[in-house]
Amino acid sequence: MTGTNKSADSGTEPIVVAVDGPAGSGKSSVSRKIAQQLGYGYLDTGAAYRALAWLVGERGINKDDSDAVCALVEDFHYASTLDPETPSVVVNGTDATMAIRRPEVSSDVSAVARIARVREHFNSMFRVIVADSGMPGVIVEGRDITTVVFPDASVRILLTADETVRALRRNAELAEQSPGSHSAKKTAEQLHARDRADSRVVDFMNAAEGVVLIDSTTLNFDETVDAVIAVIREQTVKEKA
Repeated sequence: MTGTNKSADSGTEPIVVAVDGPAGSGKSSVSRKIAQQLGYGYLDTGAAYRALAWLVGERGINKDDSDAVCALVEDFHYASTLDPETPSVVVNGTDATMAIRRPEVSSDVSAVARIARVREHFNSMFRVIVADSGMPGVIVEGRDITTVVFPDASVRILLTADETVRALRRNAELAEQSPGSHSAKKTAEQLHARDRADSRVVDFMNAAEGVVLIDSTTLNFDETVDAVIAVIREQTVKEKA
């Protein structure tokens, strides 16, 4: 289901760090950086939903037809590296790493992600990917990771920020990827729409019991990374004690 070019003692369970949060909170970039620093694997669960949305588009399936989407899942063969340096996605033998980041996929992903049967299937898939990783630890980021996918993770963090700050950060990220193709106003509108759509499925703004809340509104990227690593070290020490 997944591949990685790093290895660890396969006889030990990996430390799971679950990172949740709304769009634009920085959970993807922060999680990747932390995985690099700690020598952990990195699993972007949102990439799987993007990959399915991409395949739905490729097959000409109506994204709002839940039965058709669920039927497609039976023919959805997903593979992802856990290497934070060069994460990649392969769907049915095709490298879709870049394709799943297209604007049209971003627009469609919420429709497939809110289908309960799809989420159940993917949640089981994510647990298998982590268990078979052979890594000392895996940073798993996405929606409802701390409460549904890995409620017993060694470390559970909800990373959030003020809505305006999240929109500005998201716009800067998109501008770097594709200069001149996005406006701040359009990015903010898309982020607000994504929040509204996803809030119908999961609560990603309030930390559940046992989940550490980190608000990065006034923190820069490096400070946010340091804050998350501090929580990881504190929580894993407690678990070993």
